[in-house]
Amino acid sequence: MKLFTVMFSYLLLLGLYTPPSLSDSPPLQDMCPMAPQDERKLFMNGYLCKHPSTILASDFKTLLLNHAGKLDNMVRSSANIVTAAEFPGLNTLGMSMARTDIDSYGIVLPHSHPRASEMMFVHDGSVLAGFFDTTGKLFQKRLCEGDVFIFPRGLVHFIMNYGLRLATTFSVLNSQNPGVVGITHAMFAPDSDVAEGLVARMMKFREMEISDNKTTDFPWTS
Repeated sequence: MKLFTVMFSYLLLLGLYTPPSLSDSPPLQDMCPMAPQDERKLFMNGYLCKHPSTILASDFKTLLLNHAGKLDNMVRSSANIVTAAEFPGLNTLGMSMARTDIDSYGIVLPHSHPRASEMMFVHDGSVLAGFFDTTGKLFQKRLCEGDVFIFPRGLVHFIMNYGLRLATTFSVLNSQNPGVVGITHAMFAPDSDVAEGLVARMMKFREMEISDNKTTDFPWTS
């Protein structure tokens, strides 16, 4: 009994002193651009920093989101996430960026980011964006140019073009390595009948008039 009490107390204290957030740790210095591959001598959670004397302004600029991606695919969309691995200046800052281009009647299939929440800004066009909570409740809104929408961390979400011209969105995610888990790509080939069926089901959401916080079934299970 005494041993049980000691173990319980230890576990309680461990829980109390566990950091309340599991997101990226805050930076411990003003800046820490990622060191080039050939300078890395250790494996660590993140990337080694450049020597302060070699830091340049160019470490904090990227052109990777300047152009639209290729849209000649089944879903007529392209998503480009830029993390600290591609943009050295993001290292230790706890964020990454993304550009999404969606052609008319295109869609970004349901996916999630296990290590980040996402804040999306509609730059051009109009889109339909939504996410599901863990009970299956759908939160969906039509968005126009200048609108911002949040996808909470780890929740399955999707985007589709709601207009007749190209739509472009830009996002910021609060992890330098947010990860992407695709519902279809994780289980089926991208060009499979299942994936095509999901696209068809998701496109029906364009025609749905859904009020805020309305509960509905997952579209890929009905």
